[in-house]
Amino acid sequence: MAATPEQLDRHERQLDRLIAAVPYLLLVVSTTLAVLTGPQDWADRFTALGLAAAAAAWMWVMSVRRAPGPAYIIGLVVLIALLCIQDTWFASFFAFTGYLHSWQYLRGNWRFVGVTATAAISITAYMGGPPEPNPAAILTYLFFIAAIVALVGVFSFLGDVTSERSSERKKMVARLEETIQENAGLHAQLLVQAREAGILDERQRMAREIHDTLAQGLAGIVTQLQAAVRADESGATEAWRGHVDNATRLARESLDEARRSVSAITPGQLESAQLPEAIAAVAADWADLNAVRVEVSTTGTARTLHPEVEVTLLRIAQEALANVAKHAGASRVGLTLSYMDDRITLDVRDDGIGFEPSHAGAGGGYGLTSMSQRASRLAGSVEIESEPGNGTAISATIPASESLLPRTEEGSDA
Repeated sequence: MAATPEQLDRHERQLDRLIAAVPYLLLVVSTTLAVLTGPQDWADRFTALGLAAAAAAWMWVMSVRRAPGPAYIIGLVVLIALLCIQDTWFASFFAFTGYLHSWQYLRGNWRFVGVTATAAISITAYMGGPPEPNPAAILTYLFFIAAIVALVGVFSFLGDVTSERSSERKKMVARLEETIQENAGLHAQLLVQAREAGILDERQRMAREIHDTLAQGLAGIVTQLQAAVRADESGATEAWRGHVDNATRLARESLDEARRSVSAITPGQLESAQLPEAIAAVAADWADLNAVRVEVSTTGTARTLHPEVEVTLLRIAQEALANVAKHAGASRVGLTLSYMDDRITLDVRDDGIGFEPSHAGAGGGYGLTSMSQRASRLAGSVEIESEPGNGTAISATIPASESLLPRTEEGSDA
């Protein structure tokens, strides 16, 4: 049953309250972990509790003013630094508040100043202090800070774009309300279309694109940076540089995909190649990064399909490979693209550890849900066959007939 406008407004207010409570929740989690797992010295524990109470009071007092500015951020960053000195749990959880509030309450380039200061504090806490006075350690330290600042900027930019679009739609709804007051039925219908089909559909599109492009890229960046740290600790300079180069390339590709997602542009892989070649290129890049053998094959006669069909299948292939890298522990992966008269099928198989499909959603993962949503939007389906110890097979089937495809703006959902 569709939600009423009043229900949507109530949900948005509830979401705003939840966002306002997140910093306090992160502070409670950090403090609890620090007290339970930190040093046995009660003086240190009481110091951490006192600083945590001061941070909570500082955030609450400034929230009452309703217009926090640079002074608030300076105080918040200082408190985060003092808490991180007490225990690294505060760098893992509560430091996120520094990124969130710096972007929310500062303006212009000062946003990046606040985010950079918070990132420097967090990285220093993780590393146990400032970097060693050698080029490799200093470059690694600066690279981590720059990567965090870039990622926070990208995600915050996407959030700003979504908020602006939501605000524009709300203004449009307000204008519609003024012109259709004499027709209550049409008034309600237009409200539902503007607010549900507009705002909610845009949020779902952005959520799918962030997950299928940025989240996968960020996972790869984290993996490469972790490998770079291990290489640096072992003195393998060439290996360290290779991992850092891979992380840099993934960051650039993720930024490019973010720009394409915001502008609803077709993925770069499909701009100059057909679907089989695009999937093969994605698989080859993935194989190089993850050192896993990948075989790609095509059956039937390849032909140009509606752009939405090709984008959907490419995204499903990317997500399936990302799942293999994160969960399967596979040594071999096979992708088969099958062209048939009335449908097209993509099969992805691996020889990994497998899982119980009935428990797929237990961890709250978004990947399988994203694949199913993309396929069902085009009257298609995604089937999963797996069992522990026997690998996993994912099969996505989408109708290839033009008459079954939704007609939207060129490149929508791309």
